Amino acid sequence: MSMTATDPSPPVVIEVTDVIERQGINAFVIRLVAISWAVTFLDGFDMLVISFVAPYLRDGFGADVISLGELFATGVFGAMLGGIAFGWLGDLYGRRPVIIASVAAFGATSIAMALAPNMQTLLLLRFLNGVALGGLMPLAWALNIEFVPSRYRATVVTVIMMGYTLGGVVAGPMTVWLAPHYGWQSVFMVSGVATLLLVPLLFALLPESARYLAVKARSPEKIARALNALAPGLGARPQDHFVVTDEATASTGQTFRIATLFKGDLRPITTLLWFAYIGSSMAVYFKSNWGPIIFEDVGFTRTQAAMIMSVSSIGGSLAGLALMRFTDRLGPIAIAFYPMLAAPLLLVMGLAPVSLQGLAAFSLLSMAMISGTHFGMHSIAGIFYPSAIRANGAGWATSVAKIGSIFAPLLGGYLLAMNMPPRLLFVLLAATPLLSAISLVLLARVGKRRAARNPLPTENIVLPAQAAATKP
Repeated sequence: MSMTATDPSPPVVIEVTDVIERQGINAFVIRLVAISWAVTFLDGFDMLVISFVAPYLRDGFGADVISLGELFATGVFGAMLGGIAFGWLGDLYGRRPVIIASVAAFGATSIAMALAPNMQTLLLLRFLNGVALGGLMPLAWALNIEFVPSRYRATVVTVIMMGYTLGGVVAGPMTVWLAPHYGWQSVFMVSGVATLLLVPLLFALLPESARYLAVKARSPEKIARALNALAPGLGARPQDHFVVTDEATASTGQTFRIATLFKGDLRPITTLLWFAYIGSSMAVYFKSNWGPIIFEDVGFTRTQAAMIMSVSSIGGSLAGLALMRFTDRLGPIAIAFYPMLAAPLLLVMGLAPVSLQGLAAFSLLSMAMISGTHFGMHSIAGIFYPSAIRANGAGWATSVAKIGSIFAPLLGGYLLAMNMPPRLLFVLLAATPLLSAISLVLLARVGKRRAARNPLPTENIVLPAQAAATKP
């Protein structure tokens, strides 16, 4: 029988780690993943729709390739700062309130972008929009990672990121449907309104991480409520003692410093994770930002270019789904398979005399591998870090990755402005998956040695109801 907060029996120790590790994918986890999926869907739509709107900005605002490259880079630069800032806030104040703030902020800035009167104002608003967008995903990953067993972490993050990718898939057809009839502004207005409508749902349904609260020694009543929802019949009470056996408890007043990410065995992990993420982000953002325009320039129609981008995003989602269970079992080495395939495909696209049909086929396959790699990077970004710094760890990883995300669209704009043949850009792009592949192979070796030194705890969980029943 479940115990209440007024139960007179003495408090017992509840190992949060074991409660989580002993659960499967139950109704609580499914609801959390579904909410996170909806949030990342809108995040993906908002982040990636700018590339589909770009041709209309070129027509409407008279934007050239340099100014479009600056627009792409400005949003990514904002996302880089947002990942760092919101990750810090998420480890300081909790995942739930900062996620809600991020969603409200990118909904409001999307509406503001729809009202921008000129390119200069749009640049500023895209920066603010990027700050809000960049802060969301690391926190969503952290929250979900901290509620599921380690054997499902990569799978759950991959499923959540399906929302992000599907948002990008919908962005193309939605822009083609709305922009010609109602103007490019209508696309951002629809996105912003839909996002703000999600905020009340988050207030009602989004939980706070029990693992995070236990590590921070905060809010035992919230921990008990979350664990009882996760494991019905547990009977946890606020007066019980909640511990996380695979992590050290953090002082609530402890200040995060970036040097923490490089302490001990985290030094090679953080370094290699960042390099792999930079390579992956360069490839993904070059593809998503310049793909529609490059495909138009090599002979595809605007509608065909949008369709290629959307279909390749679906292919990336399928590649990510195919990878997730292997990542849970094998770690980063499973992810390295995709960039190893992407690099030679990009070289063929740039150097071989293939037809438009052949280029479309190679594009779909290579971009699926690139997107699949990025899915894999998302799924492991937070798993190496303890709960006390997980949002910071994932936030810094995604933010540092934005170095590649900023550099790639800017470089593409300047190279196109120099009249470089569009296909030659694919040859240069092949270096980015190669960087990811090498880093992931090395990261897998480091992670394997670390796991051998620090196995998961195997202690038995103590249930309050059991403690009461066995009390003499």
